[in-house]
Amino acid sequence: MEFWDIYDIERSRTERTMVRGEPFKEGDYHLVIHVCIFNRRGEMLIQQRQSFKEGWPGMWDLTVGGSATKGDTSRSAASRETMEELGIKLDLEEVRPHLTINFDRGFDDIYLLEKDVDIGGLDLQYEEVQAVKWASKEEILDMIEESTFIPYFPSLINLLFEMRNQVGAIRQ
Repeated sequence: MEFWDIYDIERSRTERTMVRGEPFKEGDYHLVIHVCIFNRRGEMLIQQRQSFKEGWPGMWDLTVGGSATKGDTSRSAASRETMEELGIKLDLEEVRPHLTINFDRGFDDIYLLEKDVDIGGLDLQYEEVQAVKWASKEEILDMIEESTFIPYFPSLINLLFEMRNQVGAIRQ
C-alpha cells in the first residue's frame, strides 16, 4: 500500500495523507515527478514500461516518472524513483525542477539532467521497466505519432529538449 501526502491548491503540504488509488477529495492534490536524463549527444534516455503495468503498459516513456510518497520532497522523490527504476544514484540537493506542470489532481515537477549513462549497466526494476534506450527528439516524436510512446504533447517534448541545458524562458 502506497501513501501520498496531500497538498492544497497553493502546493502546501497538508497534514493529511491518502492511499494510492483512493478517490481524491475536492481541493486535494498530490505531487508527481519526472526525470529526463540527456547525454552529451542531446539524446534522452527513455524507458519502456512493463507490459503488465497499469497505465500505458508496454509503451515508451520519459527516463523516470512516479508519485512522491508520504514524507518525500520533490527532490527526494526524483532521486528515489531514479534509483528504484534504473539503479542510477542522483544527487539533487542543489537542483530545482526545470518545469512544474499542473494537472487535474496535482503538480508534476520535471527535472532535466545531462549525464552520460552506460545503459548496459543499469539495474532495471522488473515491476516497472522492461527496456531502456537513448532517443533523439525526432525519434520520440515519431514514436508518439506511431502510438508507441505515451502521447505527450509534441510541444512538451520540444520544450524538454530545448530547455535541457538552461533554466528559464529567456536565452542569455
